Amino acid sequence: MASPVLTTDGRRVAVVRTVGGNNNIWLIDVARGVAGRFTFGPQGSGAPIWSPDGSRVAFRSNPGNRRFDLFEKPASGEKDEQSLLSTEQDKAPLDWSADGSALLYDAQGPKTGTDLWALPLTGERKPFPVAQTSFDESQGRFSPDGKWIAFVSNETGHSEVYVQTFPRPAGKMQVSTSGGRYPQWRPDGSELFYLAPDGHLMAVPIRIESEGRTLVPGAPVALFVTRLAAGVNVRPTGYGSRAQYAVARDGRFLLNVTLADATASPIRLVLNWNAGLKR
Repeated sequence: MASPVLTTDGRRVAVVRTVGGNNNIWLIDVARGVAGRFTFGPQGSGAPIWSPDGSRVAFRSNPGNRRFDLFEKPASGEKDEQSLLSTEQDKAPLDWSADGSALLYDAQGPKTGTDLWALPLTGERKPFPVAQTSFDESQGRFSPDGKWIAFVSNETGHSEVYVQTFPRPAGKMQVSTSGGRYPQWRPDGSELFYLAPDGHLMAVPIRIESEGRTLVPGAPVALFVTRLAAGVNVRPTGYGSRAQYAVARDGRFLLNVTLADATASPIRLVLNWNAGLKR
């Protein structure tokens, strides 16, 4: 299981599971604890995200095993998936703006590596680059008000979390220290969370100044140690990498965790054990 994503009301979770050798999307009813398969094609599907009202799910799929394109499907399952975007590059959806107007996704460019793009869902629907450099930009997330995006870049030689304005980039600022990935906003926009290299979930206080034009991050604070899942369905960085946790509106965290340690229990070897029997 990988890439859990909550609806805004917290009642359903979309996850990726491997079925019959292919990745497929499943939807979980939180209250009833019931999981149902959502995608059924022989091609792999993954990277689910919910529309703001929870009525639709966008995801990536590779029909014909050519490349990953973007699709959407009603959460009710009453209709088949419909194409959102088809290009020559592999791509995966990352987030849906709160007003429903744009889809954030990452794509693998032939010269620039992994880049962040936005797909307008109204008008001409012409995608435009959001963060496109010679380094990798991934794991993008819209702020609740849609005026900022948080993402991960490896421009320093390792992954760090940055924030920049949206839709027009007006410079960016680093908010993580000593490495970070998997950024997620608190639903009210007052904090930005990320995963530190040592496994701690970090919280960065966020303050908006100058009538909404300036974002001022505070010092990161460690919340708790996570044991987030790893495996073939989990990409820690780069294209298609997704957070293995979600933030609920009530402030709680949904964590995709490892159930058992991969290492075996230690073995204790006792020498000259029979000496104690003679006493």
